[in-house]
Amino acid sequence: MDNNTPLDSPELASLCREAALEKKADEIVLLDMRGISSFCDFFLICNGTSEPHLKAIAGSVEMRLKEHGRMPRGRDGVYSSHWVVVDYGDVVVHVFRADVRHHYALERLWGDAKRV
Repeated sequence: MDNNTPLDSPELASLCREAALEKKADEIVLLDMRGISSFCDFFLICNGTSEPHLKAIAGSVEMRLKEHGRMPRGRDGVYSSHWVVVDYGDVVVHVFRADVRHHYALERLWGDAKRV
């Protein structure tokens, strides 16, 4: 893929998943939010095992997308909170510690979304 070509939301979501996989994120789920959400097309949800792991996963996503000219619209959470959200508009990346992810249960909350 040419780094100068604009990315559509499925390509952006795929790059986010690849970047999370590179850092060995656990339980990666990509939810297709099109048709059920007005604020994004995809949620990428994954786990890290520690604060450094969360940081590595989120950092990998940000670096990969920066290579394609995409900067996050925003970032929320801190690694010590065990949940970091990186917002790319079309794709929102959630990086959790497993117990926090299971507490908030985004997959259940957005149960109508198709898993990709």
